[in-house]
Amino acid sequence: MSPRLMTLLALLVAVLCSAVSVVYSRHSHRQTYIDLTRLQKQRDEFNVEFRRLQTEQATVSETNRIVGIATDKIGMHFPLDNETTVVQP
Repeated sequence: MSPRLMTLLALLVAVLCSAVSVVYSRHSHRQTYIDLTRLQKQRDEFNVEFRRLQTEQATVSETNRIVGIATDKIGMHFPLDNETTVVQP
């Protein structure tokens, strides 16, 4: 084989390897972008759930605080079953 033919063959192999590398990189980039989009959507859903839980926690904490004040400082308590009467409309 002549050196010129070997050089041409080596360049052809290099070009083919570069083309395969570009295709693989683009595919990998596309897959990474899809994964990123999915994770961002999941993050947004978690943030909404977290805000809902914070609101719920604040409500429960406020209710517990009020019940604590009513029982400890004022002496109030929840009525027992025999102390309540259900009134039908």
